[in-house]
Amino acid sequence: MSKRYVWKLKQREVVLGDRTLLMGVLNVTPDSFSDGGIYSDPDRAFARAVEIEEQGADILDVGAESTRPGSQRIAETEELRRLIPVLKRLRGKLSIPISVDTYRSGVAERALEHGAEIINDPSGILLDQHLPKVVTKYDAGLIVNHMRGSPETWAKLPPLKDLMRSITIDLEAALHRIRQAGVQKHQVVIDPGLGFGKRREQNSEIIANLETLRSFDLPILVGPSRKSFLRKEQPDAIEFATAAAVTACILNGAQVVRVHDVRAMRSVIEVADAIRQAAPLEAEAAAGQARWHRAQ
Repeated sequence: MSKRYVWKLKQREVVLGDRTLLMGVLNVTPDSFSDGGIYSDPDRAFARAVEIEEQGADILDVGAESTRPGSQRIAETEELRRLIPVLKRLRGKLSIPISVDTYRSGVAERALEHGAEIINDPSGILLDQHLPKVVTKYDAGLIVNHMRGSPETWAKLPPLKDLMRSITIDLEAALHRIRQAGVQKHQVVIDPGLGFGKRREQNSEIIANLETLRSFDLPILVGPSRKSFLRKEQPDAIEFATAAAVTACILNGAQVVRVHDVRAMRSVIEVADAIRQAAPLEAEAAAGQARWHRAQ
C-alpha cells in the first residue's frame, strides 16, 4: 500500500496514496509529438478538457510549449497567446484542478490568475529562479520535474552515470531552491522526468528504481505516456507499451501518473492499484509462513 499524502492547494486538498491519481494531458501546441495542433483552437481544447474529466482524470495538465526532443523554445508572449484563451474558457467549468506545464514565472503567474491551481515545471526550477516565489504567492501546488540539459541537446547527451544518485542530487538541489522561496513541503510533488535528458534504456531503470525517491518523503508523479523509449514499429502498440509502463510505475511507488489516453489508462490503473493493495497481504502471508516454519 502506498503512503498517504495530502497535497494542499489554495482552494482544496488532494489526497494521494489511497489510489493512484490520473493526470490527463492537454497540449495546446502545434508541435507536440503525440497530439500537436489538434487542440490549439480554444474551442477544441475546451471540449477535450471536459472529455478528459468525464473519462476519469483527477487533474488536467495543460501545456502550451512542447518539450519533445529537439523542440525549439518559444517566446513567453507566444506561450501566453496559446494558453490564456483556453484557461479563460475553462475557468469554473471543471471540478478537477488544472495544472499548467511551464518553467516561466510570468506564465505561471498569469495561469494562476486565470484559475490554474498547480504549476508543473519541466525544468526542475533551473530556467527561471523566480517561479517558486510565484507558487508561494498564490499558495499553488508545484510539480518539480527532473530535467537534464534542454530538448535541443538531449539527443547529444551521453548516458547519466550513477543514474538514480544523479537524479536524487539534482532533485535535492531543486527542493532547496524552492524551500528558500517559501514553498512548503505539502505543496510539492516530485517527478523523475522520464525522457528529459535520459537515454532510452535509462528510463526503464528509473521506473524499476522509483523506490529510491521515497527518501524525499514526497508524493511521486511519473509521466511514461507515449514517450519515445516506448516506441514500437506498429503505431497501435504504443498504448500497450504505455499501459505496461504505467503499471510498473504504480507498482514501484508512483502516486500520480500523467497520461494522454485517459479512458484506457483508467482501467489499467484500477488493476495496478488492486495488485499493489494486495501486496502487503502477500508480505504478511510470507511472514506468517516463516513464523510457522520456525515454530516447527
